[in-house]
Amino acid sequence: MKVIFLKDVKGQGKKGEVKDLSEGYVRNFLLPKGLAKEATEGNMKTLEAKQRSEDKRKEQERIDAVALAERLNELTVKIKGKAGEGGRLFGAISSKQVIQELEDQFGIKVDKRKLEMEAIRSLGVTQVKVKLYHDVLATLKVHVIEE
Repeated sequence: MKVIFLKDVKGQGKKGEVKDLSEGYVRNFLLPKGLAKEATEGNMKTLEAKQRSEDKRKEQERIDAVALAERLNELTVKIKGKAGEGGRLFGAISSKQVIQELEDQFGIKVDKRKLEMEAIRSLGVTQVKVKLYHDVLATLKVHVIEE
């Protein structure tokens, strides 16, 4: 019996996958628990429509990420910090501070987990990688100046 998985089922299939399974397993386990539905013609068309809309949404997310990456590559975020001799900061500049200054200065909101950086501990310009999408990386310049 052909079924469309509605949820991931360990050892059988992933959500959205179509598989041919034994009728007893489908009728006694998958259907009552709402893990799958029969692969009728109408259900197959619905599945294809959902997949097309999901693909379109993902492509739009990627396009938005590329546009944001181009903008971030051109920006330099300026952050003031107290420093001692030799340009060493008292404390450090964290990803949270970088995100806050990015929002304050340019109005761009980015999740701080998307920044691939260690704490900045010295004055000057530092290149920070920002992972916006699984294949879209941007480089943001963070300029730390003395307060």
